[in-house]
Amino acid sequence: MNILQINSSARSTGSASTRLADALVARVVAANPGAAVVRRDLAAQPHPMLDEATLQALFTPAEQRSAEQAARIALDDALIAQVQAADVIVVGAPMYNFGITVQLKSWFDAIARANVTFKYTEKGPVGLLTGKKVLVGLSRGGLHRGGATDSQVPYLNTMFGFLGLTDVQYVYSEGMGMGPEAVAKAQAQADAEINAILV
Repeated sequence: MNILQINSSARSTGSASTRLADALVARVVAANPGAAVVRRDLAAQPHPMLDEATLQALFTPAEQRSAEQAARIALDDALIAQVQAADVIVVGAPMYNFGITVQLKSWFDAIARANVTFKYTEKGPVGLLTGKKVLVGLSRGGLHRGGATDSQVPYLNTMFGFLGLTDVQYVYSEGMGMGPEAVAKAQAQADAEINAILV
């Protein structure tokens, strides 16, 4: 089994979402001895944002790209290859201003490529990253689960589903900004949810 861990916090240390992702990976490895783990920390290894030059490179036939364009697309190719090789994808996703981080958005922008990870058909888009399990550790300063202020989960469900990733499970760690007692409660609840996951 191949496990891909994506840490999307802007923090290199002390991240609650990274703690969740680490715990989720540990749970999967415990259930699947010998599993290989690849970790990508988007704070330590920031991926360039989608810009005009990148769009031009993407819409230029591969054989006509400049060396600079080819090098830029190769960065996205590397992320796509990691996702394609994974059996389980674990994402640590903190909430920043009610949404996902710019680091995670850049990751999605990199891996969502027509005719590679999805394709358009007469009946609409079809995701090509099928047969994989996704586990997401969500950390929030407040309480948003299931409420109108949780724009993360609908967006993530849309993106994952668009790419063919339909087996998605979420673990929540909420109230992390509401004091020590709330933090302890959130961590205990998250740990219980992680221990209940079957992979």
